[in-house]
Amino acid sequence: MTRTPPAATRSFRRLLAAGAGALMVLASAAQAQAQSLIRDTEIEGIIHEWSEPVLDAMGLDPAEVEILLVNDNDLNAFATRGRIMGLNTGLILRTKNPNQLLGVIAHEAGHIKNRHTLRDGAQNAGMQPMIMTMALGALAAIAGAPDAGAALLASSQYFGTLGALRYMQSQEGEADITGARALERAGESGRGMVEFFENFRSQEIFSDQRRYPYFRSHPLSSQRIEALRPPVEAASNYEKRDSDARMAQHALVVAKIRAFMDAPNATLRDYPSSDVSLPARYARAIAWYRDGQTQKALDAVDVLLTEQPDNPYFWELKGQILFEEGRPAEALGAHEKSVELKPDAPLLRINLAHALIETNDPARLPEAENQLKRAIALEKDNSLAWRLLSQAYASQGQEGEARLASAEYWFALGRPEQAAQFAMRARDMLDRSSIEWRRATDIVLASGATEKDITDAERRNEQRSRAGVLPPGA
Repeated sequence: MTRTPPAATRSFRRLLAAGAGALMVLASAAQAQAQSLIRDTEIEGIIHEWSEPVLDAMGLDPAEVEILLVNDNDLNAFATRGRIMGLNTGLILRTKNPNQLLGVIAHEAGHIKNRHTLRDGAQNAGMQPMIMTMALGALAAIAGAPDAGAALLASSQYFGTLGALRYMQSQEGEADITGARALERAGESGRGMVEFFENFRSQEIFSDQRRYPYFRSHPLSSQRIEALRPPVEAASNYEKRDSDARMAQHALVVAKIRAFMDAPNATLRDYPSSDVSLPARYARAIAWYRDGQTQKALDAVDVLLTEQPDNPYFWELKGQILFEEGRPAEALGAHEKSVELKPDAPLLRINLAHALIETNDPARLPEAENQLKRAIALEKDNSLAWRLLSQAYASQGQEGEARLASAEYWFALGRPEQAAQFAMRARDMLDRSSIEWRRATDIVLASGATEKDITDAERRNEQRSRAGVLPPGA
């Protein structure tokens, strides 16, 4: 169920292609609020299940479109010509049904398809470092412990400045029509797109300061809504409604976001014990876990597992609760079950590997290494996986491999200087004929090392070869 982001090299190429059309720009870094991305295997899977047919219908390869979840309560979304799309949690929470969220996604994909650029300085060459950081950092990095459903990524100041730029009205209309046509071809109604914009028609009369960020960067007007309405209402799928199963998925997504992002007391107020729906019980279990009521949370999850024993995300949550309680050995069974049920989910494998490492049992390190390698095969730019793999290698005395994994970690985070430092140390310790040594060399070169740096590294390798020992301080 976990979506696999493109490898770091592909993200790098996509960012180069994005050029000045990308949206990641700043008004003032000092004014930008620090925000973060979130990773959630379950939520990502649901959103991609809904959106992939629409992206296909638009002629976009779903595997080439990054959909990022931004932890911000503001109503906002963005898209770039580099095929990066961001959805604020605040926007998701303000959609009333899946079709409305799909309408926003279709609209943003319309900007990507039409290769729209943004006004007010979008062509500024100073954007390039920001764009590179966005691609190789915020996009590629999965930094921090993968929570049971919501793993917070490295903080970024860039998301707080999305309102600084805006599309032209003509581009907004083009994206509307492109999105509506794709929805129709995918067998979906465009009603949700019109409904979502209609819900916020009042934004038209507000000053920029009072508007939601989304409607500062995506100017809304009555004329735009009325231009969209006729083709949407004339479409053959206009009367199509979301299925009960899809509505249940939407309720679960909303409940999970609220449970992980809101204060536990707020979640328990919004989902009282009188609400016995599955999303409500799921939300309460998460709230109790976050509130330190461990046994109550575990009991609630066990009830959910009794009803759905093959739900990998309930097992994931149970494992995370035990892990965060400082009981990694007890968490192993739950994490192993989640991986068994969803073997293509890299975040679940990382959870298991992390628990294996934290047991401090040397006999479990080879399996942790195995799980991390399999996770990386699915998601090459997962920085947490690389960091944990470095730890596993070091604990087994594989110092060269540990330094190479650290180099990969920094490379995934978009920190070439640090990546080169660790890669050059790895070269000193690895067999020159090995694939690992060649990969370390690739990282050094890709990170912009000078010829002198390479020469110095070669000299150290020659020292090692002649002396049969590692150079001092390597």
